[in-house]
Formats: sequence, structure tokens, C-alpha cells
Amino acid sequence: MSFALYERREAVGLVTLDRPDRLNAISGDLMRDFVAALEAAFDDAGTGAIVLTGNGRAFCSGDDLKEFDLQTESDEAVRDHVAAIQSVTRLLMGRDKPVVGAIHGYAVGGGFEWLLNCDLVVASDDLVAFFPEMDWGHFVTGGVTHLLPLTVGYQRAMELLLLGERQSAARLEALGIVNRVVPRDEMLACALDLAARIAAKSRFATAKLKSTLNGALGDALWRAVDHEETVTVEAFSHPDTIERVKGFEARRKR
Repeated sequence: MSFALYERREAVGLVTLDRPDRLNAISGDLMRDFVAALEAAFDDAGTGAIVLTGNGRAFCSGDDLKEFDLQTESDEAVRDHVAAIQSVTRLLMGRDKPVVGAIHGYAVGGGFEWLLNCDLVVASDDLVAFFPEMDWGHFVTGGVTHLLPLTVGYQRAMELLLLGERQSAARLEALGIVNRVVPRDEMLACALDLAARIAAKSRFATAKLKSTLNGALGDALWRAVDHEETVTVEAFSHPDTIERVKGFEARRKR
């Protein structure tokens, strides 16, 4: 069984997170399959653009706290888990094919970060996105510490990250985080259409455009990714994080 799928629809590659029973929460198995699906999409010579989406009621509900003990069973396990999360950002932003997000339901924590890593985003009108990391004692990844202030400004970025309040699709559109908001049943078709229009353009030119714009972000983006990885590894092992995560799980089971 695979928790992330890749298929090509003519010149568009479709990558789908497929763990709907857990709202596509981030587990070790999902990360392994997600990276493999992304690599297949970027390596496919027949694909000119990629659509990223999720099956079920959510795009991605963030880290699977039920796997917290497994993720933190050793220093190596923590480092491997965090490195895998950051490898998705390195693929989404470091490779040359444009990625269109088709994002619905919940985009939480890592799911929100991957939304921000897409080149264009079509949001369903039921989208709810937020960062819970400060509540759990975790730390954000995905280059968000660099990307989010560039998108919304320093103080709004701090508001989103510190308070972790739920953001609607309309609010994200107003902030310039998503490009289009459409009804849920139109979201995937709209994203596929945008990707097909991109794929019909010069692949040389679109690849150069993406690499140039990301290059303009400079080494600062990748330094941020590296720093986030270091801090997130520290956070996973911090006593406050362990207490907060276990307390959250205990309250949820009541």
C-alpha cells in the first residue's frame, strides 16, 4: 500500500497524498512515499507541470502525533524524520517544474508549509490552514521562516506563526498566500487546467523562470531550511514539547 500516488494526465503530473483515514497526517510511511512520488513526477520527461493534492477530507493535517513516540525513539529517528520533511521543500522549490497546489480541507503545520512551497495554489472554499507548532513546542519547517515574511510581511507572519489561529481560504487569498479560491468540486479541475496551460508553454523558459525566481530568494532560503531543521530536531527532544504533545493526546482520548 502506498500513501502517496503519482500519475500522469497527458503533460501534467498528479501527486496525491493518500492516507485519508488519518487526514493525510505526516507519518514515516507517508513521507517515504511522498518523496518517491515527487521524484517520479519531477523525473518524468513527459510531465511539464505538477499538481499536488490530497485524497479525502483534508490535504494534510500535519504531523501524526500518534507516531510521536516512534519519531522520537532515538536521536537518529528524530533527525531522519525532520530531514525527510525538509526534503519535500527541497524538491518542491529546488526542482525546475512548476507545482500547482490543489488544497482543500485542513492544511495544518507541515501541510500549510507545503502549500507555501507550491508555485501557484488553487484553494477550495472549505480550506482551513494554521500553524499549531507553538502550542505543541514544535518548530516550523519548509523554509517558512524565510518565505512567509516575504509573502505577508514580518508582523503578519509573526501573527500566523505565534498565534496559530485558523485561517480561511478567503483570508489566505487576501494575504496573497493562495491564488484562487473555488468551490470544492471545482478545485482539482481548476488546478489541472492551470497546470496544463503551464505545461503547454516552453518547458525551457518555465524551468528557467522558476529557477531564477527561486535563485533570487538566494542562499537565505536554504540557510533557513537548514536552520529550521536544526531547531526542529532540538524541539522534538525538548521536555516541554514531550509534555505538551502527550498532554494533547491525553485530552483528545477523553
